[in-house]
Amino acid sequence: MSFASDAADRPSVPATVLVYSHRREVRDAVRTAVGRRPAADVGPITWLECETGADVVATVDAGGVDLCILDGEAQPMGGLAVTRQLDLEVADRPAVCLLIARQPDRWLAHWSRAEATLPMPVDPLTAPGVVAELLRAHAQRPVVRR
Repeated sequence: MSFASDAADRPSVPATVLVYSHRREVRDAVRTAVGRRPAADVGPITWLECETGADVVATVDAGGVDLCILDGEAQPMGGLAVTRQLDLEVADRPAVCLLIARQPDRWLAHWSRAEATLPMPVDPLTAPGVVAELLRAHAQRPVVRR
């Protein structure tokens, strides 16, 4: 009889995660909170960083991104607007997690069609679980051909 969890029995799947904010300290905080392996069955993570909304759209459009973590407070184009643009313009967009400063902004994240939110400052106790869950769900999605 084995007491190992199902997660430990599944093979680890490498993932590419894009983090967007115009502020380096926000990008650093996200990477530090999530780490290189958010769960036993997820990772290792390859991090991509973007400083502008246009860079996010171009990078996602090029393919290979599994998850976007976007700063809702980024300037001049916030993560909410970037999420909505990705949803409208990219056929097989990755999952999106929005960083929000205020809990009432969750409805805006829902409107922009983000799959999840993380409050700012990013909590290293909850962020890895949210990221792992989104990456697992993304890995199980059928591939959409353009």
